Amino acid sequence: MKTNINYLVTSMLAVAVIVASCKSDSSVLYDSKSFSIHNNKVIQGLNVAEVVSPTLIKSNYKSTENETYSNLISFKFSINEKDNDLGQGIDRTVLITNQKESEVYVFGQPQLNKTDVPKGILKADTEFTFKLDMRAVFQQFKEKGFYECQDGSKIAQADFKGVFIAGGALPLSWDFVNLEERGLQMNDIDNDGIFEIKLKLNPLIPAEDKTWKLTQDISTKATYISEQPIVDALYNLSLEEAKLAIEPDSTFRTGAKWSGVWTRDISYSILLSFAYLEPEVAKISLLKKVKRDRIIQDTGSGGAWPVSSDRTTWALAAWEIYKVTGDKGWLQKAYTIIKNSAADDYKTIRNKQTNLYCGESSFLDWREQTYPKWMSNMDIYVSQNLGTNVVHYQTHQILSKMATLLGEPHGQYDIIAAQIKDAINKQLWMEDKGYYAQYLYGKSFFTQSKRYEALGEALAVLFDVADAKQSKMIISQSPLTEYGATCIYPQIPGIPPYHNNAIWPFVQSYWNLAAAKVGNEKALNHGLASIYRAAGLFLTNYENMVADNGDFKGTEINSHRMLWSMAGNLSMVYRIFMGMHFEEDQLIFEPVIPKNYGGIRSLTNFKYRNAALDITVEGFGNQIAAVTIDGKEAAKAIIPAAFTGKHIVNIKMKNNDFSADAVNLVENKFTLANPITALNGDKISWKNDAGARAYNVYKNGKLIETAAVSTYQIPDGSYAEYSVSAVDAAGQESFLSEPLIYSKMKPLIIEPEDFAVKSDLNFVNYSGRGFVEIATDKNRKISIPIVVEESGEYFMDIKYSNGSGPWNTDNKCAVRSLYLNKDYVGVMVFPQRGTNEWSDWGFSNSHKINLTKGKNDLELVLEEWNNNMNIEVNRAMIDYIRLYKVH
Repeated sequence: MKTNINYLVTSMLAVAVIVASCKSDSSVLYDSKSFSIHNNKVIQGLNVAEVVSPTLIKSNYKSTENETYSNLISFKFSINEKDNDLGQGIDRTVLITNQKESEVYVFGQPQLNKTDVPKGILKADTEFTFKLDMRAVFQQFKEKGFYECQDGSKIAQADFKGVFIAGGALPLSWDFVNLEERGLQMNDIDNDGIFEIKLKLNPLIPAEDKTWKLTQDISTKATYISEQPIVDALYNLSLEEAKLAIEPDSTFRTGAKWSGVWTRDISYSILLSFAYLEPEVAKISLLKKVKRDRIIQDTGSGGAWPVSSDRTTWALAAWEIYKVTGDKGWLQKAYTIIKNSAADDYKTIRNKQTNLYCGESSFLDWREQTYPKWMSNMDIYVSQNLGTNVVHYQTHQILSKMATLLGEPHGQYDIIAAQIKDAINKQLWMEDKGYYAQYLYGKSFFTQSKRYEALGEALAVLFDVADAKQSKMIISQSPLTEYGATCIYPQIPGIPPYHNNAIWPFVQSYWNLAAAKVGNEKALNHGLASIYRAAGLFLTNYENMVADNGDFKGTEINSHRMLWSMAGNLSMVYRIFMGMHFEEDQLIFEPVIPKNYGGIRSLTNFKYRNAALDITVEGFGNQIAAVTIDGKEAAKAIIPAAFTGKHIVNIKMKNNDFSADAVNLVENKFTLANPITALNGDKISWKNDAGARAYNVYKNGKLIETAAVSTYQIPDGSYAEYSVSAVDAAGQESFLSEPLIYSKMKPLIIEPEDFAVKSDLNFVNYSGRGFVEIATDKNRKISIPIVVEESGEYFMDIKYSNGSGPWNTDNKCAVRSLYLNKDYVGVMVFPQRGTNEWSDWGFSNSHKINLTKGKNDLELVLEEWNNNMNIEVNRAMIDYIRLYKVH
């Protein structure tokens, strides 16, 4: 496609402006020990990206992946794509020198000759065969009908789907649930019980110089020109990628490798840039994620909603579109959809004790990437994450504003928003660190995960969950690494880069917006460099990069031309350098420009409702000295929504210094692994970690002791949940171990098949006489009498199975409403546990209930608000109800 001539003329004029300025092309915008950003280039060692023109960039970037690939390979085997070979936290290793194949390992048995010392770098494209003896497993299938794993879990013979290999070096992956998709299934070629797989390790990455040259006509979009050619060119590159992201059905594609619309991806992208760049495409895309006048939660952990619960990111995008367009029809439609979704969420994912909303971290949806490995999808459901709760807070703020505009009652939304905000600050704020905790987690009692979570922290600043003092602390005290703001910090050991040990440009973009809001120039400079280094060297907007070295290779999954990454890149121009803020009835300009990015910048032909704006900003700083609109002095840089036609806005900055606030640059560090505990009688024990300075022991979510030894004696027999964490020499604390339940009183077990029709399905490993099936067309309501000898508080959960879908995706998480003596208690959530693995039993979430001596009436009911994202399939098998007396 030919490049627009008007654009080239404008670009030539831009060159004249730049030449006339006092700065040279080599002026440094940012300099660190690993890389530097210049006006017209990016330099990282021998890697250089250079701007030839606003429409042409050349880069010789070469990934270091092949040069750092260790010949010590960590791996383990897997049945049915689950971590069930040696137990949690125990891996196998093989040191590859000249051999072509491994020894024959035995599933479930630790290897004898294990080494942890690498000897060098493995040659690229090394072929190696792994071998595994499965005969002992098949013998148990034959004798018992199931195989019992190291952790006591059982795999039914009927549920066996195959054996796989997982690992930490490409093409291996620790992403257990996608091993088949990655081609990591092993085969028994000779039918002798010995499974094999030949892999090409350290796959070669070709080294080649690359060039980006504009090929799309972007002349209908606003033209940006500044004294930093690197910013101008990457702005044009991102506009081109945004145009390429629009599908024939007028929706946005998620990334070059991923078609379709994803709720959170499109929503965060719209909020960053596409509400004003492509409002109609944004509307169509959002409406693709609506069903039954409710927002669709994307397929995800345990069968999506309510385990994944950040679907109301949709509300952030919908509201931004209204503020940009003023479309009243859109306002009414969006209000109805958000209102219905929020009402279901309130009944389903709100924790009554904390006033926080339950569910997975917003966008951090790959379980072990940001959660301890012991956490099941049920455990993730009951956790309460910072970012997800900030989204729910802002959703209710938006509902209140929408209701007000539409003449609807809004008070209830204000109340809920205030409750969530108060709960975030009471439950998650860490005064000693100066930022919020990642989430609350546990079983029936909760503890803070003291890790930093970049997106949640940024959103808390942007949406005013944090006050002015807190906001400044968050930006100045949060840990930032050499190449950017990592998704979480510190990192989790033994988990490959993706969300863990990684930087995501769209998250970095929100962080930069927050840094600009609080006026922290150092943090903003660091964040801008993160975005421009990656996009400049890679010549595209990748989704993520490895935190240790800034490379786009080495993460579990990646794609170029990612929608939210390009949206973030563009937002640096619109939201920061030009300072755009959209309100219901006006567009406000509040530029924030670091000193190194000073000079004259212009944005011409920017469309705002029925107006076309030419905006010029001169100087640097975060305070405006003077404004003229159409040649007339103005008190503020504000364009009313009623403006029509062409208008010229000139903004002169004060050139004020806003570099006083600090930035907390740190080395990228990992905590220790969480201890794996065992309960023997009334003593808890765990394996000693050589890196541990001490161990923290928690009872019911509260720290009760710091120990130097790897045992703890339980002092009394009352019901309690115990966890242990490991603390390293730097004082960094690991995740807590899986809570162990201890009670001298045995739980009360109630078999539902004694009160409801027993299923005749041929599943195994259940207790009692059988189990009861619940589905949309079976047992929509189950009544079960509970008889207890003592009145008091009890923890109640349900042992269940759900084979409707895989552990990691789909949309068939089963949900039911729990009633006790006719009073609504809350929901019982039964996440998927593996496709057709109906004999894999686990526990639901728990509720603390008050039972009176004698008979109590318990009911499980399928209510309207229990509809999952699939609607048709909402199915589980109920094995038994478990009750522990607490008080």
